[in-house]
Amino acid sequence: MIRLARVIETFEADFLAQYRDRLRAEHLRALAAIRQCRTHASPKIELQCPQCEHRSLVPHSCGHRHCPHCQHHDSQQWLQRQLQRQVPAAYFLLTFTLPAEFRALAWAHQQRLYDLLIGCAWQSVHTFSRNHRQLQGTPGAIAVLHTNTRRLDYHPHVHLVMPAAAIDADRKRWRTQRSGRAKARYLFNHKALAKVFRAKMLAGIEAAGLALPPRHPSTPGWLIANRSAAARKRSSIWGAIFTAASSASKTSSPAATAK
Repeated sequence: MIRLARVIETFEADFLAQYRDRLRAEHLRALAAIRQCRTHASPKIELQCPQCEHRSLVPHSCGHRHCPHCQHHDSQQWLQRQLQRQVPAAYFLLTFTLPAEFRALAWAHQQRLYDLLIGCAWQSVHTFSRNHRQLQGTPGAIAVLHTNTRRLDYHPHVHLVMPAAAIDADRKRWRTQRSGRAKARYLFNHKALAKVFRAKMLAGIEAAGLALPPRHPSTPGWLIANRSAAARKRSSIWGAIFTAASSASKTSSPAATAK
């Protein structure tokens, strides 16, 4: 298996010659860290066998959050923790995204737009859960921010893995959708949820003092998934969570958040 450090070492000079002016400081730091990960250039730790007293020097890993070698173990541990926290309810996978017209703005103001993307997604599902006839309470969700597609194209979006359940803190009640409704294809009305999310994003962008693109879509392009996790190819919430966790460790700025 070819390690990413070897790929960077081989192609970094040509890559920087062509794209350096498009890279941010954090991109350069990631390249530098992953290039040295577990190589002769890394700090080393001395290990000794307790039986034969043989000693060897082992290079340290870089520990960078974008390094697939370093983060694989952490992502697996994170996955197991989430699976242990599953609640007795049907699960749904929702994906909120930014239309193509907003990606240049997001690239130029990444921290602000990423915060808005996750915040507005959470506010939208929270509002719908509070107003839902069967839930009427505060929901929970695991959110994972992706900044790229599988092809590594820049496309900020956030996945929410969410149970069809909520807590009514005032009445101290735990509510779930009734069995017939819990098998539904969608957790909330797709068009209505996209409309609310879009309105929150536009208001947040304007409140931040940023200029909106001259043209942007209405509801299409803001919500690209709102389906039962059981209906996915892996046929369970296990597959949905694993896909989000493993992808985040490879191609995104992971912002795994449990609320």
